[in-house]
This record gives sequence, structure tokens and C-alpha cells, in this order.
Amino acid sequence: MAGIGQRFVLIYALVLTGVVTMMVLTGAATPKNPTFDEITVQRINVVEPDGTLRMVIADHAKLPGVIVRGKEQLPADRPQAGMLFYNDEASENGGLIFGGHRNAKGEVVDSGGSLSFDKYDANQIVQLAGVDDKEDRFSGVIVSDSVAAGATHRRIWVGRGDNGAAVVQLMDAQGRKRISMEVAADGTPRLSFLDAAGKIVNEIVPEKSE
Repeated sequence: MAGIGQRFVLIYALVLTGVVTMMVLTGAATPKNPTFDEITVQRINVVEPDGTLRMVIADHAKLPGVIVRGKEQLPADRPQAGMLFYNDEASENGGLIFGGHRNAKGEVVDSGGSLSFDKYDANQIVQLAGVDDKEDRFSGVIVSDSVAAGATHRRIWVGRGDNGAAVVQLMDAQGRKRISMEVAADGTPRLSFLDAAGKIVNEIVPEKSE
């Protein structure tokens, strides 16, 4: 009886080993395209086959600092969560970020979101932003000139400012406002032309009806 028991254990071990080996070889143990109804994560890294980072989706705690050519240049000090985009060299070239919380005084801070795209090897050239907290209240589209290792100058602003006015502003290559078209919160329209020093040199305001 003891011999029969030993043979049974041996056969069982061989069969089990064969089944496990077959599962590993056929990939049955780790499906290539698993499907989940729901996942909970703090960060997802999307990479190329060679490991090059292309996108990060993360909460506030795991959102990285500025990454250039695969190396983090500045520590993470962003108060938002979001999604960051990277080019073929693993350098950040845009992102979608959002946040908002109350400080110890109960004031709303860092509230809003931004979708931006960067010029290759430079800073932002297009940004869609909306902020409404204790310090800033604006929303709109910003178009900028950006030079590698140089200054970034805003060229176009279309949006709403802190004063409630709807504004279109055009700037020169140095970022100086030269034309401003706005409609104030009370409905008053205004078109202003400015010199390089920011002084209004001409202005068009509709005549008030009597």
C-alpha cells in the first residue's frame, strides 16, 4: 500500500508540473489583453516598446516634475492631478491638469484646469485655461511664441478677465499689448490701439445715445 501511495504522489506531481509548464509556455497564466471592469491606481505610465515614456496619468501625489529626455529636471511641485504628454525623446510637450482645494483659512486655491501643447524643445505655444480661485478668475485661450532656451511671449489672448470683460488682445513679438478689443461687464464695447510703451494712441468707443 505504501508503494502505491508513493507512486500516486509521484504521478500527481508530474501531471501538475506538466500543466503549469504548459500554462507558462502558452501564456495562459498571463493573458496579453486582460479586461477589467474597474481599476484603481495612483499612476499609469504609457511607454513605447523600448521603454520610452510617452504619457503619464497620475494623481497629485504621483504627478512628476518636468521631465526632459527621460530625466526629471525639476521636483514635482504641481498642485494638480492630470495627464502629461511626452515626445519621442521622453521630453514633456503638453498636458491636461486640473485641481482645486481649500487652504487652512477655507479659501479656494489652485482651482481650475489647463490643456496645453508645447513647441518642440521649448515652452507652451497653445493653452486652454480656466481658473477661478481666491487669486485669479479668468478663462480663455492663449497663443504664444516660444524659443528653445529663450523667452516665451504671449501673442494672443481670447477670454474673460477678473473684471468680467470679454477680451481679445493682440501682442507684438516681445509680448507687448498693441490691440485690445473688449466688451465690459456692463456691455460697453471698446477698441484700443497701444504703442510699444503700453500707452493708448487711439481708441474707438461707440457714442452714447442721448
